[in-house]
Amino acid sequence: MTQTAHPLPGTGDMLCFALYSANHAMTRLYRPLLQPLGLTYPQYLVLVALWAEDEKRVGALGAELGLDTNTLTPLLKRMAEAGLVTRSRSAEDERVVTVKLTDRGRSMQAEAERITGCVFAATGLSVAELSDLRDRINRLTEELEQHV
Repeated sequence: MTQTAHPLPGTGDMLCFALYSANHAMTRLYRPLLQPLGLTYPQYLVLVALWAEDEKRVGALGAELGLDTNTLTPLLKRMAEAGLVTRSRSAEDERVVTVKLTDRGRSMQAEAERITGCVFAATGLSVAELSDLRDRINRLTEELEQHV
């Protein structure tokens, strides 16, 4: 990576701070919406991933969510204890653990659709604007990942 000296901007001018602040604001928005369901934001993301495609290997789930096994394993254990998912080891390779929704975890999807509507309304953006912003942030992430 080539480094060029640039004057240090104030926090209000830094892209990294804008993303950091937006991330925190989004998490604070979700917290009271998820609280009645007894979910944390990372648990909600696991459910969203499993609602899209149930029965995933822990490794695939971690890759999708950007979480390492050390973070994901205790999270999934708590979700299993809460009756939201089951975890099972492969008979062929005990290192492989598969996660699957329970009926209770599956039933929470309808409530999540209400949450999505609340979050959408809170953004003040149109569907097209949100899609464009998401795509641009995803492109930025892909570019930055090439340098880490």
